[in-house]
Amino acid sequence: MKDEKTRKLVYLALFTALTTAATMVVRVPSPTGGYVNAGDAVVLLCAFVLGPVPGAVAAGIGSALADIFGSYFLYAPATLVIKGLTALVAGLLLRGAAQLHPLRAVLSGIAGEAVMVGGYYVFEAVFITNSWVGALVEIPGNLVQAAFGVAAGTALLFALRDTPLLRAHAAR
Repeated sequence: MKDEKTRKLVYLALFTALTTAATMVVRVPSPTGGYVNAGDAVVLLCAFVLGPVPGAVAAGIGSALADIFGSYFLYAPATLVIKGLTALVAGLLLRGAAQLHPLRAVLSGIAGEAVMVGGYYVFEAVFITNSWVGALVEIPGNLVQAAFGVAAGTALLFALRDTPLLRAHAAR
């Protein structure tokens, strides 16, 4: 029992660090002052591998740490919630699958990323631009990031599906 708890904690820490690294290493600046990154692929992978709740914790904390380390302090609290909810939704939708199917993973990822796009839109409108119209400028960049996240997250999931990592989590 203790070994199982330790293993889960190690995976949680590993995926938190992977999320932070993936978000920080690949950054493409956007015209609006933010950046598009590879972190969403790992956010979805957190959900797919760890499950909804642990995936949400790893994705939210890892993404918020990337904001903090990247000097986007203002976004860190929103990122914690938004990326956590992104992983939670994707993980909940994939969780009930009796068999791992690419279409189900893609649809789960799309639903999770819709939370990300909508969450950042609301955050921008309410806290940054104070304008629902002004915040629309962020949506195209977030859609690009979401599309990459779904494609890469699903590809990573299926690349890892026969590894001990995924087999160990198949019973969750």
